[in-house]
Amino acid sequence: MKPVSSHILLSRMEAARRETRHHLDLVCRQIAGRAERITITQKTNNRSSKRAQSRWTRWDEMQFRSHLQRLEFERRSEIEALARKLARQNAAIQALQAKLNASIRRCAA
Repeated sequence: MKPVSSHILLSRMEAARRETRHHLDLVCRQIAGRAERITITQKTNNRSSKRAQSRWTRWDEMQFRSHLQRLEFERRSEIEALARKLARQNAAIQALQAKLNASIRRCAA
């Protein structure tokens, strides 16, 4: 097996980190979207349908936050696992960058 260049390894690690970050953002967007849909559904079921009255009230915001917290709690293991993976990837990338910077300084001296 051929040894992999440190720069290639770093670019692969950064690509993996971007993918993990994207997945974490996707999960958060899914949760927020679901909470909003639940709130809107409850809002339409609880109130008469008047087009002029379609404003988002403080009560709606409280309901949205409540649903958001519940959904985040239900998916907390997935969110925490992705956050831990992202932290590990950040640490590994920083360590490799420090190693590359140190080797560049040695070569320049």
